[in-house]
Amino acid sequence: MPMLMIRSIVRPEKTDAVLAGLLDAGYPAVTKVAVFGRGKQRGLKVGEVTYDELPKELLITVIPEKDKDFVIKTIIENAKTKDSGAFGDGKIFVSPVFEVYTISSGVKEE
Repeated sequence: MPMLMIRSIVRPEKTDAVLAGLLDAGYPAVTKVAVFGRGKQRGLKVGEVTYDELPKELLITVIPEKDKDFVIKTIIENAKTKDSGAFGDGKIFVSPVFEVYTISSGVKEE
């Protein structure tokens, strides 16, 4: 079965909502990493100070390809800061996964 890796970069204050949404939707397996970066807006300027590396969370999950649209919709619904969204809400990247192995057994998963 074709698999996809979904990498979501979200605001730290939205991480728990996204994780809960994925869990409730039946996707409990997620890796979470604290990251820093900036998007097209080039950071945030407050007065004379520019913060060009903003804290975000990287959430990584691998899912069956057939579930892609549902999982992306779940992430977006839980990661938006307003109904219309806002700059800095994050990005979602989708990549194919060619092989998966379980480290403890060394077995290639199907």
